[in-house]
Amino acid sequence: MKRRIQDLINSSNYIFEEYLEDKGNKFYTFYKEYDGIVLNKNVPNLNQNELTNVCFEKYSNLDKLGRCGQVTACIGRERFTTKKRAYIGHIIPSGWHSLKFNCIQGKYLYNRCHLIGHQLSGLDIDNNLITGTRYLNISQMLPFENAIAGYCRETGNHVLYRVTPIYKQDNLVAFGVLLEALSVEDCGKEICFNIYLYNRQPEINIDYKKGYSKEIEFSFSNDII
Repeated sequence: MKRRIQDLINSSNYIFEEYLEDKGNKFYTFYKEYDGIVLNKNVPNLNQNELTNVCFEKYSNLDKLGRCGQVTACIGRERFTTKKRAYIGHIIPSGWHSLKFNCIQGKYLYNRCHLIGHQLSGLDIDNNLITGTRYLNISQMLPFENAIAGYCRETGNHVLYRVTPIYKQDNLVAFGVLLEALSVEDCGKEICFNIYLYNRQPEINIDYKKGYSKEIEFSFSNDII
């Protein structure tokens, strides 16, 4: 399982924090060049007092702008559900717009993106749903969620998992999400990561202030044509 996490990182367009020139603005500066950043040599900064083999979920209240905050959970297979996900179309996360582009599979730019994934027992509530691109939700977050779910199912062990949406000032759409995870019973031997993922979509420019977006226009010279 640890090899699976490492392979996932190695095969992704991430940069390690130590190679960044502008570490102070790392959450906002490099989103057009990379999909994410491996932070603190991939070691999470989790609260040791929350390491437990008893499942729990802790959701932050929405802030004054209606934005989700940090979510922490102890993930275990005993809490996994086989129930179909509840209808969430009535939940409107901050910065939400129903936008469609032909360059996106499924066409819709935004998903109602769970911070703690539904398969990991995350609730279908407004405190757990952000406006996330399809690329963030499906291509970036889901593989890490699948790794956690697979580990818990195979071993019966638990994973302390924390997801933190990162906003720039009073923007309504998160610039990215910080994922931190540590397997409890083996002290991080199998699951251990600290990854910041940009909330981006290839070929689309996003206005993180309000959530509007437009397709990137490409121009070609006659020499190329």
